[in-house]
Amino acid sequence: MNMEQQAETLKSIVRDKYTEIAQEAKPGEGCGCGCGCNTEYTIDMAGDYSKLEGYNPEADLGLGCGIPTEHAGIREGDTVLDLGSGAGNDVFVARRLVGEKGKVIGVDMTQAMIERAEENKKKLGYTNVDFRFGEIENIPVESGTVDVVVSNCVLNLVPNKEKAFAEVFRVLKKGGRFSISDIVTRGSLPKAILSVAELYAGCVSGAITKENYRSIVEEAGFSGVKVVKEKEIAIPDGLFLKHMSRSELRSYKSSGGILSITVVGEKG
Repeated sequence: MNMEQQAETLKSIVRDKYTEIAQEAKPGEGCGCGCGCNTEYTIDMAGDYSKLEGYNPEADLGLGCGIPTEHAGIREGDTVLDLGSGAGNDVFVARRLVGEKGKVIGVDMTQAMIERAEENKKKLGYTNVDFRFGEIENIPVESGTVDVVVSNCVLNLVPNKEKAFAEVFRVLKKGGRFSISDIVTRGSLPKAILSVAELYAGCVSGAITKENYRSIVEEAGFSGVKVVKEKEIAIPDGLFLKHMSRSELRSYKSSGGILSITVVGEKG
């Protein structure tokens, strides 16, 4: 299997997982980035949206690992793009910030999520919110038309992160900015975890080191790149031990870790 075929296989795994979540998850009952759903383990990574203006519980499936809109500097009248918009949670928070004069676009590669988001949009009666089916490696948005890009626990699931951030750069206006919450690692994850599709769809095995992540962002052309929030994610030992030995786990825990970060940057 070549790299392109491998990438398509991974996308299919992720799409199937999030289709299942879109069709079955109840608002507020997600398990953090899709991780651990329908198993004895749950991993809480989502931020607390409950006090944010514009928050719609119907759109919150608990799939995030931060609150990217908090650090995005969204202003009234902005055009905001949410990558991996799911049921619309971050889109509707951003809609409150841009107001009637702004616009919010949500892009997701899972048709079932688009349908769920459209249902929520209809209930809210918004006319300046647009959900589009598409992939982050080929964003269905014109070049240089977006003021702010946000994303929540999604970019790490994209096989070609270089292309994804090149696309973010392309759609942003000059002077535009991004705020992305994501999962990264401290040190390299063991091969036993990287090969497990269940963990990949749960935002863990798709993660790269924080240093590599930042390097990819900077190589895409962004300036002022910085991590504005960081939190260690506690993964139950029992989940790891399903796929590795205790000695492997000890070795990993002595030098590795899984982090939730929010990173920001600008297109100069």
